[in-house]
Amino acid sequence: RTMPVASANLRALTSWVGIARLSAVVLSCLAFSLVASTGRFGGPYGTWCMFSWCFCFAVTLLVLLLELLELYPLLPLSWDDFTAAFSMLAALMVFTSSVVYPATFIHSPCSGSPCARQAVATAASCLCFLAYAVEVSLTRARPGDISSFLSTVPGLLKVFEVYVACLIFSLLDAYSGEPGLMWCVAVYSLCFIFTLLIIIFTVGRCLTYIPCPLEKMLVGYNFVAMLMYLTATILWPLYSFQGQSRPNPCSPSCPWNKHLGITFLTIFNLIAYLVDLVYSTRMVFFRAP
Repeated sequence: RTMPVASANLRALTSWVGIARLSAVVLSCLAFSLVASTGRFGGPYGTWCMFSWCFCFAVTLLVLLLELLELYPLLPLSWDDFTAAFSMLAALMVFTSSVVYPATFIHSPCSGSPCARQAVATAASCLCFLAYAVEVSLTRARPGDISSFLSTVPGLLKVFEVYVACLIFSLLDAYSGEPGLMWCVAVYSLCFIFTLLIIIFTVGRCLTYIPCPLEKMLVGYNFVAMLMYLTATILWPLYSFQGQSRPNPCSPSCPWNKHLGITFLTIFNLIAYLVDLVYSTRMVFFRAP
């Protein structure tokens, strides 16, 4: 019996998707290396940015290696769904880092070698976001192609909705004692849990075991989630800013600014669930023959 010989799939590196992934690996490595050399990444925001660059670098490099050696079919998951979901998540994480890092750590006046390295790291992070955005565009399912759910518009929106919910959780502060705010937190939590389960079950190929019409169930869930976020969009600012004016001074971490950020993120997720509902309804009930 002969041992199987490992083969190399060079298209994993030479295709447009492969080039986008290679670019993301190089640029994310450049970003976290330059920031690490300055030593200016303390605190929760700096830690998040460093984690984002390192995490995206490591997972993208792993994806490239698995596709180069053609080992991904051995994994018990839907590879196309996994790579589509990860590229969308990486684009969102790197975009957030590209905004948060310069806003937090680059101050005027800015001069000297550390400042130059921070500026180059920010530019590399922005280019890295563009690389992941190109990958999302290249791997997105075309109209009529639903072989990979997470590469469709509703699937990509699921990743966006989960990520925005995580940002909301990071900004949550004092909300106990107010029934309206507690309802909003319940909305964020329930929608986050169910949407995350949909992503996990899709990647793990477990959706086929659900004994009900799955596509129609997803449409119903999107409708309910949209209604829940609609109530949160009304109640969160109503209870958060009732009888309160913006304090002066108000740092980026003050509760008023956090509540304002949650308000905008809630609106973003409401729009995402609305678009998700429209696309899902078209895919299920208005399919072309």
